[in-house]
Amino acid sequence: MADGNPPPMRSFAQAASTEEIVVPSRVVQIDGLVALKIIKHCKECMPALVTGQLLGLDIGSILEVTNCFPFPSRGGEEEDEVEADGANYQLEMMRCLREVNVDNNTVGWYQSTYMGSFQTVELIETFLNYQENIKRCVCIIYDPLRSGQGVLALKALKLSDAFMELYRTQVFTGEKLREKNMTWKDIFEEIPVKISNSALVSALMTELESDAPATQCDFDRLVLSTNPFMEKNLEFLIECMDDLSMEQQKFQYYYRNLSRQQVQQQAWLQKRRAENAARRLSGEEPLPEEDPNNPIFKPLLEPSRLDSYLITNQIANYCGQVNGFAGQSLSKMYLMDAFHAD
Repeated sequence: MADGNPPPMRSFAQAASTEEIVVPSRVVQIDGLVALKIIKHCKECMPALVTGQLLGLDIGSILEVTNCFPFPSRGGEEEDEVEADGANYQLEMMRCLREVNVDNNTVGWYQSTYMGSFQTVELIETFLNYQENIKRCVCIIYDPLRSGQGVLALKALKLSDAFMELYRTQVFTGEKLREKNMTWKDIFEEIPVKISNSALVSALMTELESDAPATQCDFDRLVLSTNPFMEKNLEFLIECMDDLSMEQQKFQYYYRNLSRQQVQQQAWLQKRRAENAARRLSGEEPLPEEDPNNPIFKPLLEPSRLDSYLITNQIANYCGQVNGFAGQSLSKMYLMDAFHAD
């Protein structure tokens, strides 16, 4: 310092009370072994959807995922029993990992999805439950069917801070969303995923690598069958369009009732004003022009727009998958047509 005096010492209580600045995650770094464990668990349990715990380290802007373990899935039992067993299993697994000196810090969870159908209220609730204890957590979404088309469908998601703040209020009216400048694109944020391996693993993979010029992933990209994937995407897209139409009917019904109520209120006010004018002429006290006990002045509850936002988000996801897959399919068709022509 300029005066030569040392900086004042802070007590432990002062340091502990200092608010920690949360740095946003810029990348999710996943160990190759963890990615393989997630893929193996999701593929083996198809068509059932599964989930598991992510363990790792939160270092600055990088969220490192160094280990994971699956959650047990038991069908036919009571929901409360399954939830209690799952919590006990999770605690026991983390205790065992801690005893063998393996990273046991929870950084989120992973789950499988079917054709990208993951944007639900349950996913939002799970995020909020995790973030009660973990300031920065992610959800790794893996789609086994999409990966079967030669693309690793692995993505990391988090809820946006603005949406979490709005969701805690449970107010999703049009006025509130316009006030927060919130659109359907602002619910989830996708974080770039980076697969990393240690130097020893990279050296081993180089030794084990075959001399074949092409891998199985390269062959998967050449599969010409487009019907199953496209049909399912279009089927789900049509279902989402039907759901969105039903949500729009709810809003149309609400605005129709609101317009009818406003007409009734104006008619009642005109009648009351005419009655008050007659009372003034006769020297009587005018009646109040507001009557909260009158049912026509009871405010109507506006339907929540959360479901329509999630459905719109899902529709955009399906359209993106169809667009990307159709472009790849056309390229392969032109390539095969050139081979046949030769």
